[in-house]
Amino acid sequence: MNITMPLESQLASTLAEKAYHSVLKMIQQRNLKGGQQIIELRLANELGISRTPIRQALRLLEGEGLLEKSGGRSYVVRQVDLREYLQSLKVREILESEAAYSATNFVSDKKIKIVRKKLKAVEKQRPYDVLSHWQSDSEVHELFISACPNVVLRNVIRSLRVTTKLFEIENLAERLEPDSRQHEAILEALQNKMPTEAKQAVQIHINSLYQFALSVL
Repeated sequence: MNITMPLESQLASTLAEKAYHSVLKMIQQRNLKGGQQIIELRLANELGISRTPIRQALRLLEGEGLLEKSGGRSYVVRQVDLREYLQSLKVREILESEAAYSATNFVSDKKIKIVRKKLKAVEKQRPYDVLSHWQSDSEVHELFISACPNVVLRNVIRSLRVTTKLFEIENLAERLEPDSRQHEAILEALQNKMPTEAKQAVQIHINSLYQFALSVL
């Protein structure tokens, strides 16, 4: 039997999805900064939708660790300080390198080819676009995270990646060249089915992020 959602439910779901992606983009572009309160009515007016799908979107973003409750029913963008950022990177270095090692034989060449093509496009893109940079970064890391056979490890890593992306670091454009080079090394190791090299490439990449943060802060 084919059961379809009522039209009102479909519409609400679509509007909630629109609100989710709009708020996510605001956070990624730092239009909403860490610690900043989300005003539902203002957001609803800006997006031209009612407050019900706005609330649905905010609950989803809270569940993903991007927002948190701040007294009563209001939400604020979760704030990540330097200490939490650096500590999260250190844990990511350990866990993501292990995920890459265990996932090497499960990542398809087809997916690697697609991600590599996007990586090169972002590297050549002018002017620099932070959202494209982040998207490319996520796609490289998700290659081995999603292929890792340990479900718990996958979930912990994804949670840590949310934390590190919330940290408001300047000069991200300076990371484009080293990120591209280090991501290519990861892709090369995955394509050649070399788990030890993949593990080392991930360690080098995340340690580079750690050192970069120390140098600019």
